[in-house]
Amino acid sequence: QVQLVEAGGGWVQPGGSLRLSCAASGSIAAMRWYRPAPGKKRELVAGISRSGSTNYADSVKGRFTIAISKDTAKNTVDLHMNSLKPEDTAVYYCVRVTTSSVTFWGQGTQVTVSS
Repeated sequence: QVQLVEAGGGWVQPGGSLRLSCAASGSIAAMRWYRPAPGKKRELVAGISRSGSTNYADSVKGRFTIAISKDTAKNTVDLHMNSLKPEDTAVYYCVRVTTSSVTFWGQGTQVTVSS
């Protein structure tokens, strides 16, 4: 049974930090975080493959870090978000990509950055 459990998010002042977590069951080839973007349907914020290779949107490089949880049995991926800006405000969606290239989306978690 497919499950994506997202946690984290909330409100933070500019310059603050938040951590998003996504726990998945089933086969995993990659995990990604997306958010809506102006002029686009969505923006890939960060992604990590099972081997550990990562990629980031230019807008978050140096501020966000995606990492596989050390508790590998839980198949959890964390997105550490630092130096948050108001323009980072969005609903963040966790996506699981299976070894068959099928994608499953989480329900989303709200991140609000404001003073």
